[in-house]
Amino acid sequence: MPPVIFLKDGVTLTFFVLAVLLILLILFFIYPCRPSQEKSRPFYGRNYAHRGLHTKDKSVPENSLAAFRAAVEHGYGIELDIQLSKDGEVVVFHDDTLDRVCGVHGRVDAYTLEELRSFSLCGTEQRIPLLTEVFEVMDGKAPMIIELKSGPRNTELCEKGYALMQQYHGAYCIESFDPRIVCWFKKHAPQVLRGQLAGRPETYNTLPSVGGFVLGNLLGNVLARPEFVAYDNAKKPWTVRLCDRLGALRVLWTARDEADKARVESENDLVIFEFYLPEVQFRTEA
Repeated sequence: MPPVIFLKDGVTLTFFVLAVLLILLILFFIYPCRPSQEKSRPFYGRNYAHRGLHTKDKSVPENSLAAFRAAVEHGYGIELDIQLSKDGEVVVFHDDTLDRVCGVHGRVDAYTLEELRSFSLCGTEQRIPLLTEVFEVMDGKAPMIIELKSGPRNTELCEKGYALMQQYHGAYCIESFDPRIVCWFKKHAPQVLRGQLAGRPETYNTLPSVGGFVLGNLLGNVLARPEFVAYDNAKKPWTVRLCDRLGALRVLWTARDEADKARVESENDLVIFEFYLPEVQFRTEA
């Protein structure tokens, strides 16, 4: 064989080997866990009210007991957010800061529970609830998706949040944008269905661009090994689509247009919605 042909074939083989190694490396980083039917059954094929069944006019505020009661009355599952107060109580609130919802400047974790209780949600009589108060409202009547917010006290939030979850008799699963939190549950509570939240690069506006790339493409799965991926209501990158095909449950956040209902329900196993009233259950387990 002429040397030039040998060199060409050698280069081709090298590129082939490198491509295979790259694919294997990507698979190693993003590979999810496939949940059992028993584990996923309580959550599968349902619509979940985003931060409770709150309203556009904010007369029923997000993450309020009123919003969770409304969701229960309609039969919906719920999605909610938990974080810690300054004095270590597990409260239900989405933003890191109080400005948007309470009109008060400062971080949630800079205030004690007593101080947080004095702030109104969206100008209503509703107040920031404890996770245990939401449990009382839900009372096992519908499944819950509990998002743990990332912060400087992740381990404390995981430990305290899970201790409360263990006392609850209804169905719940957990999710987080932070794969370290999902990893904590993989290690300490493997029986709890766990999910990785992800989204477009602008979702990670507090992180360097490389951080957004890593998390948005699920490369943190190497730590978390999630059983579902909750992705933004947008076109999924190929890494997320691959993760879906590898067996992770497909979860969408957040559907806001009833006209789009057929698409989001056909393409996903769980749908987190707001501002319209879909059916409670759109699919039974296959």
